[in-house]
Amino acid sequence: MWRSVFLRPEVVNGIHLLWKTRSLFTMQLKTKEFQSLFTEGLKGIAELFEKHRFELRIAGGAVRDLLNGKQPQDVDFATTATPEEMKNMFQAAGIRMINNKGEQHGTITARLHEQNFEVTTLRVDVVTDGRHAEVEFTTDWEKDAERRDLTINSMFLGLDGTLYDYFNGFEDLQNRKMRFVGSAAERIQEDYLRILRYFRFYGRIAEEPGDHEPETLEAIKENSKGLAAISGERIWMELKKTLIGNHAAHLVSLMYDLDVAQYIGLPVNGSLEELKRVWKNAQHRNPKPMTILSALFRGPDDVNKLDLKLKISREEKNLGLFLVKHRRDLRKADDEADSLKPFRDYIIDSREPDVQSRICELLKYQGEEQLLAEMEKWSIPRFPVSGHDLRKMGITSGKEIGTILQTLRDLWKKSGYQIDKDELLKDVKNL
Repeated sequence: MWRSVFLRPEVVNGIHLLWKTRSLFTMQLKTKEFQSLFTEGLKGIAELFEKHRFELRIAGGAVRDLLNGKQPQDVDFATTATPEEMKNMFQAAGIRMINNKGEQHGTITARLHEQNFEVTTLRVDVVTDGRHAEVEFTTDWEKDAERRDLTINSMFLGLDGTLYDYFNGFEDLQNRKMRFVGSAAERIQEDYLRILRYFRFYGRIAEEPGDHEPETLEAIKENSKGLAAISGERIWMELKKTLIGNHAAHLVSLMYDLDVAQYIGLPVNGSLEELKRVWKNAQHRNPKPMTILSALFRGPDDVNKLDLKLKISREEKNLGLFLVKHRRDLRKADDEADSLKPFRDYIIDSREPDVQSRICELLKYQGEEQLLAEMEKWSIPRFPVSGHDLRKMGITSGKEIGTILQTLRDLWKKSGYQIDKDELLKDVKNL
């Protein structure tokens, strides 16, 4: 229970914990991952904000990663300075600013010592429509935290290592619990994409499937229709990350149970049992998102409908079509010494780009772990005979050259790609 008194600090794994007030939990972080952030660039930015008496803290996902002992890939900062005050500071200090597109949302990006620093003014949402928000700047850290989606993403970390946690984010992170800040329904209605962010972070943080708060699931189901107005590109960006995270099969099934699937381009009668089987086969083999998602599709029409809704890349669409077409008919040879031969022959005969990569995804889909390891090491051999070689032998008819080359290629494949050029050309006389 929270108390409005100071408590004796507790030390856990080198981290100093301190409960300060009823609404704020703090602790001191001094891990090597945190210390490694202090490049010459960050030191320069920090000194500038301190000189002008503005607070500067690490925000969002980087705080979560640091608390998990991970090195964050991206570090975002929050500040009490307004965008105009930041611009004046950076200009006076001779610090270059780049990418001014974020300024209307309160974000200024400064570049110092070959490093970019994205700093955003504390904000409160004034008007929201489920996709975008009109914001107002503030100097109240708790109000900014209150507008964020999940408790684990609502924490700030001071540059002295002090954690500022207003909504039990640290406790939820320690317990691997996923909760919205305040009312789940209100947070979702501010931005319906938060439904998919919930699924993504659940797959990243939660230890077990099915450990959801009932009120969260109810809020998602009641507001799922709001996803219909979200752009396909934003939906796909979140969905892709969910598909390659933990508990992906459970989370996609939940999307169907909560009426989310129909609004994000998934097939109405998606094959959930096939998805569970494929995810079990491929989850530890670094599958591409489309490899997992293809298990839902019953035919190429499902791939095309997904593309219309989500605007997936050509590469992703082609992979989906390839897997749907070949997942049943292109399989390992049971009656041959070389089980990989059908896949190798397909690659040799194919003119498609990245065909070996697609075959690897097919093997992940099928759960062929040993064949996948062999395929990843295999170098595609080059057919040693060309039309020029045949013309040098006096064969001039284009049609005849094509027929002979195909016959020689078949001989070469039957040999396991071992017959060399001279031996193949000797066979031309017998054709």
